[in-house]
Amino acid sequence: MISAPPKVRFRDTQVDMAHGAGGKASRRLVEGLFAPLLCGTSTEPLGDAAHIDISGTRIAMTTDAFVVRPLSFPGGSIGELAVNCTVNDLAVSGARAVALVCSYVLEAGLPADILEAEVRAMASAAQRAGVIIAGGDTKVVEHGKADGMYLTTAGIGSLIPGLHLSAAAVRPGDKILLSGPIGDHGITILLARGELHFEADLRSDTRSILPLIEELAAKAGSGVRWMRDPTRGGVATSLNELARDCAFGMQICEEWIPMHDAVRGACELLGLDPLHIANEGQFLAVVAKEWVGAALDALLGTPGGEQAVMIGEVTEQPAGSVLVTTRYGGTRIVDMLVGDPLPRIC
Repeated sequence: MISAPPKVRFRDTQVDMAHGAGGKASRRLVEGLFAPLLCGTSTEPLGDAAHIDISGTRIAMTTDAFVVRPLSFPGGSIGELAVNCTVNDLAVSGARAVALVCSYVLEAGLPADILEAEVRAMASAAQRAGVIIAGGDTKVVEHGKADGMYLTTAGIGSLIPGLHLSAAAVRPGDKILLSGPIGDHGITILLARGELHFEADLRSDTRSILPLIEELAAKAGSGVRWMRDPTRGGVATSLNELARDCAFGMQICEEWIPMHDAVRGACELLGLDPLHIANEGQFLAVVAKEWVGAALDALLGTPGGEQAVMIGEVTEQPAGSVLVTTRYGGTRIVDMLVGDPLPRIC
């Protein structure tokens, strides 16, 4: 019997920058074109990493590409970012990174000292994260074709004992935790481009979040339902994806969300919602209410988790939506990111 061809639902006439921003356009592209053609009949919600069985052993796999501009920025650079993002995507899926491979796409004319700096940055980040670089590839393209360099990574990891994460496990009454301040990475990249007459003492939050997640698993793993690192599209997009996948509502309190004054000021100046700004060293976790105390104690007691906080809870309504209680006592629904206000941030 011949099966029906996959149904492609992507109807945009061309690809634009918004398709890489992590918001609604990205979802249309991935769910409407890539998933039906490449993932077959799988009905699993899309996540940051895939769990697969190989001869009875379950592992996690992920891949990512990095086209950040500029290549280096306060708090990090493309080489460090590539390692941290790969490790973090595995971590929020409940896996400890073991090894990764990387590919460098280099532009002809790239100064050798810049390339060496990024290779060193990648090596240092891998050492700090406890992951080995097992292999890679190099390609060179014509001058003007790659903004200096692009990187791609693929990582594999072993599952962290005690974690069983799924949007299907989320229930009303569960609490939403955030590991620290939002928006640092996206705003840092924007300011590093020098296109705005705005100065701020701000650094990217890029780091490995694996130590925080391992401690969370050890102290409250039975109560952790779901995790995600809110990179492109920010906290709002990650929570909207969860709300859609579990068919419940997410209610968060604006006043409870940690944020540096420079991020708040830049967003107000530019008309951006901080909940849509990318992060590269934070994560969201949904935890059963009876485990919240243990979960927060685990995060607050781990270096780098001192600003972890509960920001809201899962609710019956509004199903499939994210509701924000503002500082002034009102409420607003916040949607996924639409468009691409901050292109090329990772």
